[in-house]
Amino acid sequence: MKNRIIAFFLLTTGLTQGAAAQQLLSLDSCRAMALRNNKELSISRVKQEVAANVRKSARTKYLPQINALGGYEWTSKEISLLSDEQKETLSNLGTSLTTGIQGKIGQAMQQIPPSVMQLLGAMGIDLQTLGGQLSTALGGVGTSLNGVGQGIVDAFHTDTRNMFAGAVMVTQPVFMGGAIIAMNKMADINEQLAANSTEQKRQQTLYQIDQAYWQVVSLRHKQKLAQSYLDLVKKLDGDVQKMIEQGVATRSEGLSVSVKVNEAEMMLTKVDDGLVLSKMLLCQLCGLPMSEQIVLVDEAREDLDAVELVPQLEVEQALENRPELRQLQNMVDLSKQQTNVLKAGNLPQVALTGGYMVSNPNLYNGFQRKFSGVWNVGVLVRIPIWNWGDVAYKVRASKGATTMARLQMDEARELITLQVNQSNFQVREANRKLEMSKANIRKADENLRTANLGFSEGVISSTTVMEAQTAWLQAQSQKIDAEIDVKLSQVNLQKALGTLQ
Repeated sequence: MKNRIIAFFLLTTGLTQGAAAQQLLSLDSCRAMALRNNKELSISRVKQEVAANVRKSARTKYLPQINALGGYEWTSKEISLLSDEQKETLSNLGTSLTTGIQGKIGQAMQQIPPSVMQLLGAMGIDLQTLGGQLSTALGGVGTSLNGVGQGIVDAFHTDTRNMFAGAVMVTQPVFMGGAIIAMNKMADINEQLAANSTEQKRQQTLYQIDQAYWQVVSLRHKQKLAQSYLDLVKKLDGDVQKMIEQGVATRSEGLSVSVKVNEAEMMLTKVDDGLVLSKMLLCQLCGLPMSEQIVLVDEAREDLDAVELVPQLEVEQALENRPELRQLQNMVDLSKQQTNVLKAGNLPQVALTGGYMVSNPNLYNGFQRKFSGVWNVGVLVRIPIWNWGDVAYKVRASKGATTMARLQMDEARELITLQVNQSNFQVREANRKLEMSKANIRKADENLRTANLGFSEGVISSTTVMEAQTAWLQAQSQKIDAEIDVKLSQVNLQKALGTLQ
């Protein structure tokens, strides 16, 4: 009893380790891992996020923009509101005035008649003394006026060698010739383009996974077939060798059978190598290490359950669903909006502005050395007048690009229509081949059974048996190929219709 428990434990442990060493994958799990780990698909998702942020950025162009400016500047000379001659005149204002008055007084005294001078002397009035007193008084007045003039000069001193300035500006676009609207539409189209590109990459990834998956399944079934064929020819070789020993078969027949054994072994080796490489490719597409030991669900199935898909000629559905065609439509729409942006270069542009500006020296209070500012509101208008036809040439070039994009889209429509028709024909052909291969299987099985029976009875030669085995191998191989073709043709049709999910 104890030995049985130990044996059961060892058997369970071995089965668990074997299951852990190999990962069981279905088609859906392979698809899910590929969609999760595919690098190109991840890049497309990032591009889609970038396009969404660009669209959000374009929306901000409708809103007012607020900017703060500030600066400092040192100059070797200050701003002067008075010339050097004006400064000199104002500084000597009193001196010039009193000198002129004294000169006039001296001229007037020289013109007084002697009789008047004698009369004034008799009255006790000394004009010389009076003139000296007047000159002294005028000298004081001149000094005062010089001070006043110098004060005026000092008042006009700006002290602008060190200047500070700052401003907060608000700009609200009113009409930009339709450029902002066109740019926002372009941002929306770019986001759609990124989404369609992601969908295309997704369908392409699924298509590649299905191709690799069914390739592995096909090679696995062919590996089993090659092993079965090798067992058949080995059994025949053993029988022929016994017949040679009994003298009822020739050595030539034995060599012919041995050649078939070698061919079967070589065929099995090629299938083994192809299966290993195909699994490595499938692991790479799924994001798994290429050395990962995987087993596919459909490898163990004798019949792949190839459900017959009735082909449908749904060209309009394909034209609507195909992401490639939607991308080309996005390119046409982008080119149209690019033309609108260029046309805006010939239209007026209007914007409202407002803000608050400060400066030091204060320009609004006699260059006072402290910060002070002023509010402002304005309108900016830009009207293009002449640019030598630059914008017109760019618009023509953009319209040419739109025409080329539209022609590419028309050509893509024709190619997609052709692809849908070809995929429908492939589905029909694959279904017919599968039915024919099943009929051939029944005939080949019966032929091989009859040949083995005849050989065992000694009425059929080994050559006939080898021919029956070869026909059986071909029939089995054709059946495997037909089943895989049905699967792949259905995938091709779904991809052509844009319904590969």
